[in-house]
Amino acid sequence: MSYYVAAAQDDFTEFYKANYSRVVTLVGAMVGDRHQAEDIAQEAFARALARWPRIARYDLPEAWVRRVSLRLTIDASRRMRRAALMAPLLAGRPREDKSDPLAATAMTQALMRLPLAQRQVVVLYYLADLPVHEIARDCGISDGAVRARLAVAKRRLERELSEDDKDDKEVPDAR
Repeated sequence: MSYYVAAAQDDFTEFYKANYSRVVTLVGAMVGDRHQAEDIAQEAFARALARWPRIARYDLPEAWVRRVSLRLTIDASRRMRRAALMAPLLAGRPREDKSDPLAATAMTQALMRLPLAQRQVVVLYYLADLPVHEIARDCGISDGAVRARLAVAKRRLERELSEDDKDDKEVPDAR
């Protein structure tokens, strides 16, 4: 193995270690399932490894991985939607996984009810702390579209979370 190949592998290993958990967290917030998020992140990093000599020269190689993760998330969402439509036909009723920690909070549940396009910008803006112009670049949309999706998503989340609070307060104390 040549020195340059070994150095490139070391660079990728450092890049992977520095960015993997962040990508998994972002994708997990979008898809609501940690295992699926890990699969998507691993696929994105595998694609980056295959192109590493070129991607390593980018100013922000993590932006490339994030973009690929977003596209894979969209594809996975489509597959899940098809599977959800077929599940009742195949199994008689949909299966709910109570052990999934991502489904445990009202915020996560409200986030998962957002359309994927809104969920993506919310996760990238609030969790990844990316500026609007970077989100626009990653998602392939305009800055104005990002701002519009954020505004609509924020209003919807506020409405749903305030409704959840009202529901919780209406339940009588069983003491």
